[in-house]
Amino acid sequence: MLRSRPLPCSVIPFNQILTQLSKLKHYSAVISSNRQMLLCRIVPDEYTLNIIINCYFHLNHMGFGLSVVGKFFKLGLQPNVTTFTTLINGFVLHNQVPEAARIFTKMMEAGHCKPNVFTFNTLIKGFCVTGNSSAAIQLLRNMEQRGCEPDIVSYSTIIDCLCKDTLIDEAFNLFSEMISGGITPNVVTYTSLIQGVCSISRWKQATRLLNEMVSQGIFPNVVTFNVFVDTLCKEGMVVEAETVVETMIQRDIEPDVITYNSLMDGYCLRGEMDEAKQVFDLMVSKGSLFNVRSCNILINGYCKQKKIDEANKVFQEMTCWELVPNTITLNTLIDGFYKAGRIQDAEKLFSEMQGCGQLPNVQTYNIIVNGLCNNQQLSTALELLREMEGNKLELHIVVYTIIIEGLCKAGKMDSAIDVFSGLSSKHLQPDVWTYNIMILGFCKGGLLSEAENLFTEMKEKGCSPDGCTYNTIIRGFMNNNETSRATGLIQEMLERGFSADASTMDLIVDLLSKDTVDPVLVAWLKDSV
Repeated sequence: MLRSRPLPCSVIPFNQILTQLSKLKHYSAVISSNRQMLLCRIVPDEYTLNIIINCYFHLNHMGFGLSVVGKFFKLGLQPNVTTFTTLINGFVLHNQVPEAARIFTKMMEAGHCKPNVFTFNTLIKGFCVTGNSSAAIQLLRNMEQRGCEPDIVSYSTIIDCLCKDTLIDEAFNLFSEMISGGITPNVVTYTSLIQGVCSISRWKQATRLLNEMVSQGIFPNVVTFNVFVDTLCKEGMVVEAETVVETMIQRDIEPDVITYNSLMDGYCLRGEMDEAKQVFDLMVSKGSLFNVRSCNILINGYCKQKKIDEANKVFQEMTCWELVPNTITLNTLIDGFYKAGRIQDAEKLFSEMQGCGQLPNVQTYNIIVNGLCNNQQLSTALELLREMEGNKLELHIVVYTIIIEGLCKAGKMDSAIDVFSGLSSKHLQPDVWTYNIMILGFCKGGLLSEAENLFTEMKEKGCSPDGCTYNTIIRGFMNNNETSRATGLIQEMLERGFSADASTMDLIVDLLSKDTVDPVLVAWLKDSV
């Protein structure tokens, strides 16, 4: 069109082309075309500039997008509601919700341009994406007060956010309010509610919602069914999930990669790898209906069942399927190799990982350090830790806890104490796992005073002991014939709502068989029965 002579006298045909390019996500092409338009002295209007702002934001060129606002004033144009909505959406896209809210506030204060339902919904989406449902609800109320009627998108977005935060009662209250206001729910609304009740195992309510939506002529889509399949599989109810898949097919709703991935994951969680492989083979036979996540699920399932060769076979075949393994794939397989005692294979894969440009993350190093410690390669693990520290990697408490556990298991308590004591200088705070390992190490070494002091310290520093902590220190005292001290901790454990595990129970039963029995133990036994 730019080469045609004479040129169109209006910018409208150009705007139509730019709009189509933008919808196809050819953002760079839009920017380039706009530059050519300017060279041909085609003056943009508000519509053109709004398209350009949107494209710059999608290209992550925030500064350029904001600079376009200045062109409005240079051309004697006024930013309109679409301009502000586009700006707000741009900041929401890049998770800069406070900045989006600031623009919204400026728009409201200026007064010459009132936000419409799309503006409100865009900011509501931003608040919900960041999990700020209270701010989203407050904006919904603000919307109503200003005479802008909320629509199905306004309500459904917030209902979905509430359900994801397991605020199910609040979600249903808003759902009722929406219906009372004359807004008919759609498949998105019902799917969010179904996902919410499924997440807290309210199966009957989920089924009732499904029947309710169908009775109103709102038919579940693949996303709705996927919610059922995924939740059932996570609960170990794979047979029921298979029934849901059969229902989908009967209703001419084609299961997608998410459906099959959930089903395969369900079988893997149950250790039924033959069934999981059958689902995977079905996906492969359908051509494009599998992805890297599908392979990761199967590899992880095989590794959990210690079938490392089968896991490695899936990994090797990924190249044939033109799938590029990601960090999760490699971490899972490296961990599997270490747990199978195949240290050389793990190290080889780690080298290959770096060679093909796949950068290891913190989790990768945690897996390697843990694998080395569990395969009696403690000195190598310590060398790797020092190398990581030397490379200024951002290390978390997890890797140090793994090292401390390795040292404790090797009976090197002095070294474990040194690492533990050095955590504060690294600005790291021990968590309950770290404390539990140190307490166990002290107890096994007969250092009961040190264990008790650490137990007191963790509480003073705001790290609450868990059931494992109590059971560990109670067994430590019992095994070292410190029955009275153990009895006091049993009472404290009961008061805090924790119970004895199998190992502690065996020791308590032994004490109860003696001639003199502490009354606290008798009381505990009565409560346990």
